[in-house]
Amino acid sequence: MKIAVCVKQVPDATAAKRIDPETKRLDRSGEAALNATDLNAVEEAIRLKEAQGGEVVLVSLGPERALESLRKALAMGADRAVLVADEAAAGSDLVATSRILAAALEREQADLVLFGQASSDGDGAVLWAAVADRLRRPLISQVAALTTDGSTVTGKRQTEHGYDTISAPLPAVVAVSDAINEPRYPSLKGIMGAKSKPQETLSLADLGVDAAEAGEAGSRTTVLALGPPPARGESLKIEDDGSAAQKILDYLVERRLL
Repeated sequence: MKIAVCVKQVPDATAAKRIDPETKRLDRSGEAALNATDLNAVEEAIRLKEAQGGEVVLVSLGPERALESLRKALAMGADRAVLVADEAAAGSDLVATSRILAAALEREQADLVLFGQASSDGDGAVLWAAVADRLRRPLISQVAALTTDGSTVTGKRQTEHGYDTISAPLPAVVAVSDAINEPRYPSLKGIMGAKSKPQETLSLADLGVDAAEAGEAGSRTTVLALGPPPARGESLKIEDDGSAAQKILDYLVERRLL
């Protein structure tokens, strides 16, 4: 079975985040890493390959430096990586990004496409739905357990009321949550081997995507302005000297909140 895993390089969780005032986009020039839940998707793909055989290919959209982050997933056990790196794709929103990724996935013709549930830099949790729609494939999201028999994929899906068990015919798209597994640490052998695994870089032209359909030109959302959050209203700090409960009660009564 051929499994494609869509992964994204995002700013490192420990790095300070900055918005470029000119482009109104997140500054991605600092330290970076693979998105956390994408690692869960990579781990799940590798486990399926270990159990049933096949190939795991990483698919990503980003600058050429994103290959540095993709090598971690290669070190974990993925077989190869495909990165779409094109200046014309900079600034792509959900619509443009889904168009580019769908074109890359059409090229791969994978039996199963895995996503992490959401990216830490956007937290939209809808890209996988847009890609599935473009590919015209069934979709299961928020998956906490996954099985497949080669023709059908079954996901145990987290909901606010418990769990749903949903099956769909392959080929399909699945978005996994961080509850599905614990990503492995790459071994030294894996890290060394990752350097020699195939790492392909594609342009929009290679995918047959017009530059006018990518980047800001192909996006359907526009950031008009950015500003700091509103200042907090009046606050009262109460020190607990034994009478804190009474002071809180008096405060609430004074404002007719009780």
